[in-house]
Amino acid sequence: MQSEMNFYKFDRAEWSQFHSQNFTSVTDAELAQLRSLNDEISLDDVKTIYSPLRHLIHIRYEDYQGDMFTLSRFLGMQRNPHTPFIIGIAGSVAVGKSTTARLLQLLLSRAYPDKRVQQITTDGFLYPNAELERRGILDRKGFPESYDMQLLIHFMNNVKNASGVVRAPKYSHQIYDIVPDEYEVIDRPDILIVEGINVLQLPSKQPIYVSDYFDFSIYVDADPTLIEQWYLERFGILLDTAFTDPSNYYYQYAIGNRKDAFDMARKVWRDVNLKNLKEYILPTKNRADVILHKTTGHKIDQVALRKW
Repeated sequence: MQSEMNFYKFDRAEWSQFHSQNFTSVTDAELAQLRSLNDEISLDDVKTIYSPLRHLIHIRYEDYQGDMFTLSRFLGMQRNPHTPFIIGIAGSVAVGKSTTARLLQLLLSRAYPDKRVQQITTDGFLYPNAELERRGILDRKGFPESYDMQLLIHFMNNVKNASGVVRAPKYSHQIYDIVPDEYEVIDRPDILIVEGINVLQLPSKQPIYVSDYFDFSIYVDADPTLIEQWYLERFGILLDTAFTDPSNYYYQYAIGNRKDAFDMARKVWRDVNLKNLKEYILPTKNRADVILHKTTGHKIDQVALRKW
């Protein structure tokens, strides 16, 4: 274990020692279903990295429930308010946030069979492409100004205050846009996992921000050169699956010159995703409670745990 500034740092073997005794088993088939395109995760990752992480979340969740009980006693309430425990997961495009979110949802659902554990991505709170074009910021899609932050804050506030069924816009990577008249439904969860590149960013001229609603947060980290490699690999897979579907956003690139398509993808990475990572996403890393650092092959080689 290393201690640096406000984080304890553990290599893979050290972190595995915090393994939960009541480990929740996961099958290869389940892992195949929840992993993102070109992401890699193994049963050993589940036991070595994610089982200790689930155990830590279990402890934090118990503490949270105790705090809610204490508050209800102070206020003289007959019963605890139904206030969900919210986990935020941040990191770059193509780093594997969605795989982490879906795996944690599975593990927590198994650990708490009587609880409702749901997951959502902030992609749905991007402005529709037509609105981004109207604002002249389509080439800055994913940057802070491309999100309807007022709508996202309103959503988070309703979820945290247990305001019944809450709906969020649905985003499709196939059409690269918000899906008209389709919604993700969040129905009074006990635990909600919120995944997105922007979830740990600090507010800009706003009194409250997304991370203010989090009770636990995770940052998925990797060297930008590796993330670019994963981004391009994912782009290639998207091309391979899009050439038969003219409605797919990637169809135009799939049927065209492949070199030109990859030149375009590299430009998007350099001018949009890498710029966004360096200027807005990476600076939020040290705000997380846990940092999962990935190396070649998406292998998590180090876990950093916030001291305070």
